[in-house]
Amino acid sequence: MLSDMTDFRLAERMGRLGTESAFEVLARAKALEAAGQRIIHLEIGEPDFPTADHISEAAVEALRAGQTHYVPAPGIPALRESVAAFLERTGRLRTSPDRVVVTPGAKPIMFFTIMALCGPGDEVLYPDPGFPMYESITAFAGATPVPVPLRESNGFRIDVDELARLITPASKLLIINSPHNPCGSALTADDCAAIAALALRHDLVVLSDEVYWALRYGGPHASVLEFDGMADRTILLDGWSKTYAMTGWRLGFGVFPTALVEPVTRLAINSVSCTSAFSQYAAIAALEGPQDGVTAMVAAFRTRRDVIVAGLNGIDGVSCLQPQGAFYAFPNITGTGLSADELAGRLLREAGVAALAGTAFGRQGEGFLRISYANSVANIEAALDAIKFLLHS
Repeated sequence: MLSDMTDFRLAERMGRLGTESAFEVLARAKALEAAGQRIIHLEIGEPDFPTADHISEAAVEALRAGQTHYVPAPGIPALRESVAAFLERTGRLRTSPDRVVVTPGAKPIMFFTIMALCGPGDEVLYPDPGFPMYESITAFAGATPVPVPLRESNGFRIDVDELARLITPASKLLIINSPHNPCGSALTADDCAAIAALALRHDLVVLSDEVYWALRYGGPHASVLEFDGMADRTILLDGWSKTYAMTGWRLGFGVFPTALVEPVTRLAINSVSCTSAFSQYAAIAALEGPQDGVTAMVAAFRTRRDVIVAGLNGIDGVSCLQPQGAFYAFPNITGTGLSADELAGRLLREAGVAALAGTAFGRQGEGFLRISYANSVANIEAALDAIKFLLHS
């Protein structure tokens, strides 16, 4: 019988699997709270709004109707049809329901895409700073992660000329994310046109992570899917977590080129079986029901964005570009003389402000913090005061 102290020899691939620092910092912050310290949470990436009542009611009704059993692995037909109709109605994409795959959260779309397409000898281009799972899953699959730097001087958008220089004959997949986590930046239509041209020229598959699609504050959303030939080589990743404040529901979807639907469905069957039945009826209600809650949430985030950007730019040693989407600020803190890890650690321990070091999102994140403004204006203002006091008391 194994004791609790038994050391297991993990498979080699586990050494290539990273983590998501937001949850680690959240755990440390919760421990400090349990010990009596007041913490302002600006670390976790989820809307602080409740799921709309009509969405929750749809789930309750589905439960009462007995929707508690297995359903088709790629999603119930009604939801796949609803997703396709929603994408067309909102002007994003005209597609067919049989290209939609519904998963428990959006991360499986990343995982299934990379596992289906990439392995030893393949290179995956991904944004740095960027969502850490891109690099982690790529390495786990045995492929080679190739960071594409996002520089403050270019508004934290991909420099297409630099991207072109990073493409090699081994390049297989390009991951893009707009609006962007952690920087809050957004690709322009010209950016997307140039990226699409590169993908077509070099036979790249593109994973377009558009999970923050609804949370934008500038002009219209731009996507590589707007350009001829890209629907046949692009996976669209989206879900309900950010748009509808449904992070705990674990609902995501991908729209795949036809040839990838069956392999991805097989991966779903081998891992999660299917997405919970009753939650899929809630997902339909979200897409087809009133959207005023989304509009109100975006307006609140815009107000908070303006407060936090002005406040950060008012602190000596700190500067911050205005985010174009999502709910993250990515301030430059090099003027403080502290590294990203040092400042994030001190903010948590000494100021009671939980934020993430930019290095949690890649090497290019050194000199920056990621601050989520998915919190009240009062808490954001209190956090700004605490940051200023820490740095200049």
